[in-house]
Amino acid sequence: MGSNERRDQRSDDDGQQSDDAGQPSQETLTRNWDELLQEIRVTQTGVQILTGFLLTVPFSSRFDDLTNFQRMVYLAVLAGSVVTTGLVVAPVAFHRVLFRERRRELLVESANRFAMAGLATLAATLAGVVLLCVDVVVGRTAAWAAGGAVLLLLTVLWAVLPKVTNRLASTPRNPPPSADREPDA
Repeated sequence: MGSNERRDQRSDDDGQQSDDAGQPSQETLTRNWDELLQEIRVTQTGVQILTGFLLTVPFSSRFDDLTNFQRMVYLAVLAGSVVTTGLVVAPVAFHRVLFRERRRELLVESANRFAMAGLATLAATLAGVVLLCVDVVVGRTAAWAAGGAVLLLLTVLWAVLPKVTNRLASTPRNPPPSADREPDA
């Protein structure tokens, strides 16, 4: 990167490198895209396994023993799993459709929104799975308590704790991507 280009870049409040127009640099966008894809891969694998398992449940011998409530919870959980799969795969579809359109910033922003929505639906789906399983094994009251506890736990771990930790952490922010490089001679 030339010295003129370097002067035109600054760091925003998040330590992200951006230009004078407030646009993230290509380096930052590429790094963010790569990080998002890694996170999505982790989520996607678990969701696909859960969806595959849920698709087999109606073919088990005990499925006929489920109450109407349990069947409705099962259908809600199955729908949640399918919606979560759609949300975590959507960034890949966006990338394919917009390939070579020079829309990396749009891809990163959209993928981030899809990932956040996917985590929210995954939390609700997992709480529903626990609700269903505990209802079958123990009973309705324990099921509501267990499902609620799982939803609360995942909300705290995935949404509240990162925000609180960021606010209270005494560690410094990471430097912008270009801060650790020597200027061009």
